[in-house]
Amino acid sequence: LLLSVCAVGIGGTFQYGYNVSIINAPTQHIHSFLNETWTSRYQKKLNLDLLTFLWSVIASIFSLGGLCGALVGGSMAIRLGRKGALLVNNIIAILASILMGISFPTGMFELLIIGRFLVGINSGIGLCVQPLYLGEVAPKHLRGGMAMGSSIFLTGGILTGQIIGLRELLGGEAYWPLLLSSSCFPAFAQLAFLPWFPESPRYLLIDRGDELSCVRALKRFHGSLHYQVEMEDIQRECFALSGEKAKKPWQLFTDRGVRWQLITVIVMTMGQQLSGINAIYFYATYIFKQAGISAEKIPYVTLGTGACECITALTCGLLIDHVGRRFLIIGGYLLMTLWSIVLTFSLTYQELHSWVPYVSMTCIFAFILSFGLGPGGITNTLTAEIFIQSSRPAAYMIGGTISWISFFTVGMLFPFIVNGLKQYCFLVFLVECALVAAFIFVVIPETKNKSFLEIKKEFHRLNFGRNV
Repeated sequence: LLLSVCAVGIGGTFQYGYNVSIINAPTQHIHSFLNETWTSRYQKKLNLDLLTFLWSVIASIFSLGGLCGALVGGSMAIRLGRKGALLVNNIIAILASILMGISFPTGMFELLIIGRFLVGINSGIGLCVQPLYLGEVAPKHLRGGMAMGSSIFLTGGILTGQIIGLRELLGGEAYWPLLLSSSCFPAFAQLAFLPWFPESPRYLLIDRGDELSCVRALKRFHGSLHYQVEMEDIQRECFALSGEKAKKPWQLFTDRGVRWQLITVIVMTMGQQLSGINAIYFYATYIFKQAGISAEKIPYVTLGTGACECITALTCGLLIDHVGRRFLIIGGYLLMTLWSIVLTFSLTYQELHSWVPYVSMTCIFAFILSFGLGPGGITNTLTAEIFIQSSRPAAYMIGGTISWISFFTVGMLFPFIVNGLKQYCFLVFLVECALVAAFIFVVIPETKNKSFLEIKKEFHRLNFGRNV
């Protein structure tokens, strides 16, 4: 089971975290490449507005690719299986790596744009399919910890990208094409290791009706002596579905039986993206400078933020099956509300005392720790748990679509919010965090150590009334 998390994660959410992270290091080098290419092609300099536009396209096309990946990920998981979808997804990552790698020697920045779009598709599919696989192969007493594998590998990808992007490694001017094309290595790693692991047992029995393959897969995952408990649980769910086929995303919007589950996914996904975590990273460099850290050393201090996310994802993975989902996610949002208040005050009075910038710096790390301990990891876990087999792929398609649209919207609007509100932008985020925490407290039941059918019954009362 542990090895399956690693085999699935290395080519799944790791790719998302890694590709989000590595684009920051070579920004100036890519600017130079665009200028040189444009000059050699058209014999005139690239004007500043067009340069900014091209860079924005290279950076943001990743989000558009992610949205496309989210829209097809669920369908791929149904048609090819969870494992099959992940394996095919690696071909997209390898193709993207080749295109980005040859963009510099060929002098074609268009290949860079296409490569970033394709790697976005790869990330969108991985974010959709990986949590499906992990949620379905895990026994219920380990489901939270295994599902956290998605967040652990995502944050591990961010940290790895920050390290590889240092100027001493691949962040230098001569190596940036290698940096962008290095995402092929996780893809090759998954192609080498994932075929050794079975397909999701729930998919094999419920979607394919292949009981023999399901039993073999369960024996591999849980051992010959302990697989029967899981088999009985899958059979109960299969009987409850009575041959119901996998649903399309639009069917969930008209199904009253999943109304509150769908609202929950929408609120949690938007809450995660609009929580202020992007604002924290935006202000991090400014705050580190105010604290007296030199510009040359800031990339190394930024590694601390990546390490924070990684540590909290691991911590959350260890705690989730003991203290429960509700406690961690509500606590995470409430702590983020608290740090938003403190950070607003410290940024407002930044110049008042010499120690205030250190308060701001502490808030940066505390906010990231709180995000990783709750919203950052548990959102995907809950999406896997609150839907049954026939609705789960469609739910991930909807959640992924909303996540990528929110991600893109924040990227577009955030500079205007910061310019307009300055440090008071955190007041907007603290209200959002408090409202999401209140929603989760009122609506979402605890899912720890419950089967998918038991969780469905909990939501059945919400969807059809308390007395049903």
